[in-house]
Amino acid sequence: MAELLVGRNPVREVLRAGRRRVEEVLLARGVQEKGIIAQIVQLCRERGIPLRRVERQQLDQRAKEKHQGVAALVSFYPYVDLAAILALAQERGELPFLLALDSLQDPQNFGSLLRTAEAVGVHGVILPTRRSVQVTPAVVRASAGAVEHLLIARVTNLARTLAGLKRQGIWVVGIEDHPQAQDYRQVELDLAAVFVLGSEGQGMRRLVAEQCDWLLRIPMRGRINSLNVAVAGSIVLYRAFEAREEG
Repeated sequence: MAELLVGRNPVREVLRAGRRRVEEVLLARGVQEKGIIAQIVQLCRERGIPLRRVERQQLDQRAKEKHQGVAALVSFYPYVDLAAILALAQERGELPFLLALDSLQDPQNFGSLLRTAEAVGVHGVILPTRRSVQVTPAVVRASAGAVEHLLIARVTNLARTLAGLKRQGIWVVGIEDHPQAQDYRQVELDLAAVFVLGSEGQGMRRLVAEQCDWLLRIPMRGRINSLNVAVAGSIVLYRAFEAREEG
């Protein structure tokens, strides 16, 4: 089984990461081999991956979205076990830095968060197997291919998973605008932690929220009283990154 990834960054990153089987790369006739396209061509040569020139109309029909003249037929995204994420943190000699997403639905929000998570050095992401967005070609595109460099684990019960992480000495930090939440700038974030975000409309489910050691909020001065979940998550993740760098 395979799926089609489109776009220059997603195709380049799936080749760079080398975690998926790439059956072939399709390049539209007339696309100049420079910049990212040149990098894609070189990666195909180095890895012995078939590169086929096709008419742009063929890509239009297969992709059904903006493809930037390139696509790749690849195996499905390789999820991992949670143990692999914790092992990565140990291998790097770093305190665990995790992101958990409770019932997130929008691929664009998911992709944006994954792009930030990869940029700040998150060791891995935890998703529920049900009632949650998964890694699809649209998510890969929204993340600009960053997801190809991230470890993502799917779990059947997120609340139970968070409880297990707490028993291993990892703090559970919810990001949600709640009366009891603390200003994220006033909390020391240089610690072993999993940061939890809820869905776009409902926030975290009750059982998941109950596992949080504390909640963080982002103060605002404007007339809009809430931030997009991807923006809010990115702000706190970057603050945690800064704290870890300073520590």
